[in-house]
Amino acid sequence: MTNYHTHSCYCDGKATPREMVEFAVAHGFSELGFTGHCPLPFENSYSITDYEGYCNEIRALKSEYADRIKILLGLEMDYVPGMLEDFTPLIEQGGLEYTIGSVHLIPAPSTSHLAPLTADDLWMIDGSRYQTYDEGLMKHFGGDIRRGVKAYFHNENAMLERNRPTVVGHPDKIVMHNRDRYFHEDEPWYRDLALETIHLIHELGLICEINTRGIYKGRHADYYPGKWLIQEMKTLCIPVIVSTDAHAPEDLLRTEGAYEYLREIGYPEVLQTLPV
Repeated sequence: MTNYHTHSCYCDGKATPREMVEFAVAHGFSELGFTGHCPLPFENSYSITDYEGYCNEIRALKSEYADRIKILLGLEMDYVPGMLEDFTPLIEQGGLEYTIGSVHLIPAPSTSHLAPLTADDLWMIDGSRYQTYDEGLMKHFGGDIRRGVKAYFHNENAMLERNRPTVVGHPDKIVMHNRDRYFHEDEPWYRDLALETIHLIHELGLICEINTRGIYKGRHADYYPGKWLIQEMKTLCIPVIVSTDAHAPEDLLRTEGAYEYLREIGYPEVLQTLPV
């Protein structure tokens, strides 16, 4: 077993890196990749503040456990126009072995061209509270879900083209707090935007994760990306890797039938290990 989307107490995880490693070893994992939420230039409760300490501890564990499990040092990189667009400085500073590229924060259209941005200028589409999603949509996009979703996928595509991360993180995460309230995933305008991103992933030759966290946290009824997108990815032969997006040791086991589903539909390339 492997997992390459793993958080710890250095960001918004609930356990130390050592606790995550010990759980993985005890349950027969062959590889474990750490991907803390990258440092961001504003105060928040979810991203790494001690980047040097994070990198040093993961490297120390990598050496200590080398005969029991392969440990990789990575980051979940947040693409935020006007704030964090180029992943290279953090990759080089930390000596990272891989990255997951994600979009969680979307600048308001009226401020995205200004610098410096602040947290107040950003629509947070993730987190445990759907009210935060609703409030941000109203504040920054006047409640216009199409404008908000279009901005999300625009930023997703820009992130992929500029940075080409090792793994594309939950590319349709915008649906999580929607809960079929603002739009349905079968609406043509939404499908066109999501499919554009999937086809870009294919064109760039990137790996996409099948993220199971929404299911086991009870926040979404499907994987990220959803099954209808996975079917399109199957047609395009996009390589995928199953990720639990673990924030606690027990999360590492929550694959939620993803491997079985991919086997059932005959998915052509399900990676067991990252080619890094």
